[in-house]
Amino acid sequence: MVKTIRVSEEYHEWLSAHKKDDETMEETLRRMTRGPHPDDVAGLLAEQEAEKAKEAVGRLRGRDRDRLDAARSTFERGDTDG
Repeated sequence: MVKTIRVSEEYHEWLSAHKKDDETMEETLRRMTRGPHPDDVAGLLAEQEAEKAKEAVGRLRGRDRDRLDAARSTFERGDTDG
């Protein structure tokens, strides 16, 4: 199955600039994000374990997003004292 994703023009240009001549865009994305090939990890976890792992990743991403938003807010206010 093939999926289409939307990226900004700037990101696409950046990604294209890092694409090697013999790579597809998918291969470039995998290399740049260090993502494993799905066939390499298929079946490693039981369905329930996979769901727990997805939830844990979601929580971590949320925490990272909160920290990034707080840092951006501090930067925009010019408050460098913490």
